[in-house]
This record gives sequence, C-alpha cells and structure tokens, in this order.
Amino acid sequence: MLTGIISILGGLIAASSYIVSKRADAKEYIDKLVPYQGWIGVVLLLWSLKNLLRLFSYFNTMTLLFGAIQFIVGFLLAYSLLTQYLFKNSEDALEKGQALRSKLLQYQIPAGIGLIVLGVLRLFNML
Repeated sequence: MLTGIISILGGLIAASSYIVSKRADAKEYIDKLVPYQGWIGVVLLLWSLKNLLRLFSYFNTMTLLFGAIQFIVGFLLAYSLLTQYLFKNSEDALEKGQALRSKLLQYQIPAGIGLIVLGVLRLFNML
C-alpha cells in the first residue's frame, strides 16, 4: 500500500508541469509535495533497485516496467540530494550524474504519468 502511495506522489511531482497545464488549480496541491521531492525520489530509487534485483528470482514484465519507471522518476526527483551528499566529492561522478539526468529528463512526464497509473494499480493490489 505504501509503495502505491509513494509512487502516486512521485508521479504527481514528476508530471506536475503537464498536470498544471491541464488544471491550474492543481498547482497549489503539487507545491505542497515539492519540499518532499528529494526524499520521495530516494525511496523510489531504492524500491526500483529492489524491484530490479527481484527479477533475478523470477521474471515478470510488470516488475521490470515498475522498476524502470521508479528508477527514472526516483533518480530525477532525488538528483538534488544525490549531488549534495553523494556526488559532491567526485567531479567525475557529478558529470556522469548530470549526463544521466540530461538523458532521463525527456522521459520525466511520461514516466510520471506511468508511475501514477502503476501506483494506483499497486494501491488496489492489481499489480
């Protein structure tokens, strides 16, 4: 249940520009989530690694999809915390992190929408 809720919240933050363009009144609610963006991203990043490691015990297409989308959204949302705590001592890690972020940014809105859908499915035990 917690996975579904965190996934929905992360998806809302990731797809926020699209959501606000469709419903301007959603901005005030999404702005309340933004202070927690980094920590939601860290949780999604860790859960994505758990889901991707789970693939070694059994292969499930939905687990792969859920893990990949969680990784994309988690990395993008947690990037500021990652640079602050992990990448700050290594210029090479900072460059590689920025390169990965640049590649993933184009998928932020579709991944956010996908994560909302998968989060709802997970919330109702349909996934």
